[in-house]
Amino acid sequence: MVVCVCVCGGVCVCVCVCVSASAGATVQQFEEAKSKLSTLKNDPGNEVKLRIYALFKQATQGPCNTPRPGMLDFVNKAKWDAWKSLGSTPQDDARQQYCKLIESLVEEEGGSSTQLTTKAAGSGAVYETLLVTKEDNITTITLNRPAKKNAITTGMYNEIIAALEQAAKDESVIAVFTGAGDFYCSGNDLTNFSKIQDGGVQEAARRGGDLLRKYVKAYIDFPKLLVAVVNGPAVGVSVTVLGLFDLVYATERATFHTPFSQLGQSAEGCSSYTFPKIMGAAKASEMLLFNKKLTAVQACELGLVTEVFPDSSFQSEVWARLKAYAKLPHNSLTLSKQLIRSGEKERLHAVNNAEVELLVERWTSDECLTAIMSFFQGKAKL
Repeated sequence: MVVCVCVCGGVCVCVCVCVSASAGATVQQFEEAKSKLSTLKNDPGNEVKLRIYALFKQATQGPCNTPRPGMLDFVNKAKWDAWKSLGSTPQDDARQQYCKLIESLVEEEGGSSTQLTTKAAGSGAVYETLLVTKEDNITTITLNRPAKKNAITTGMYNEIIAALEQAAKDESVIAVFTGAGDFYCSGNDLTNFSKIQDGGVQEAARRGGDLLRKYVKAYIDFPKLLVAVVNGPAVGVSVTVLGLFDLVYATERATFHTPFSQLGQSAEGCSSYTFPKIMGAAKASEMLLFNKKLTAVQACELGLVTEVFPDSSFQSEVWARLKAYAKLPHNSLTLSKQLIRSGEKERLHAVNNAEVELLVERWTSDECLTAIMSFFQGKAKL
């Protein structure tokens, strides 16, 4: 069934609703986001359009308060369900989510974005694949390739490293990772493996290993509290580094998947050490060796996730809690974290080095190259 939802402008529809939003800085951003929506050239798909519609209604009217359409009214029922799914999400939060989603769609098409072209957190950095903001003593790093399910490119690895380095130096108390759109992160963008430049496969693998080592090192050495707000499915390296976070909050619809053996590869992100320590050797092996996908509840039961929230209240509950944490004494939190992690850092760096060495060997193996080729051939048939 194809659902066509009109959401103010060029992507097939028009939610022409008068906005009487409350005063505040986000109101202007909300109005700008509405205007930017009309500049989109590509159809983002029905799922995203329903999300835009729901956030718009929640931001302008509050929680869904209209009768449920009849079962045969497919279009209006889909729109009603999307709005209803936001539950009691505050209008301010809905406005913020709406703005972030529109910004991510505009940026994905190569358009301009006020948030992205601003120097992040007062630094000289400008990001193309991330949204980096600082508010309420929290630096938020949003993976911003929603059309690609936030898959991580080589450039994105470098930007995340730069964002972590900047967040380590700024005045924020907490750094938060989350994803734009409905995915947290789908792991490596496998087109990284198709870009073999001068030096051939061996040199490409060596460069990839150096970048991965530096990337994981940035998490190991990050001095402040590091929180993952997992807003949807998470795959690969976005899962394995979670063992290096201090808190992991997940929506109930999140999943956690590390399909390394399917792709002829091996674990990274220090997960060969952190996962057995967190969940026990047998359960870690199910994930890292046998590709078991965990639900959010299962991941929480095993200790990988700190807490799971209903999707309808996920954003409001998590951000209310994080804003409260960010008011705690900065030095106390930072020094306490460093004390907790101090005995592990040397071990984590050694594990990171060992994992990268094995992965470089795996990336140049016939087994891995065959698995990657099979993946692309499967995608081509879809």
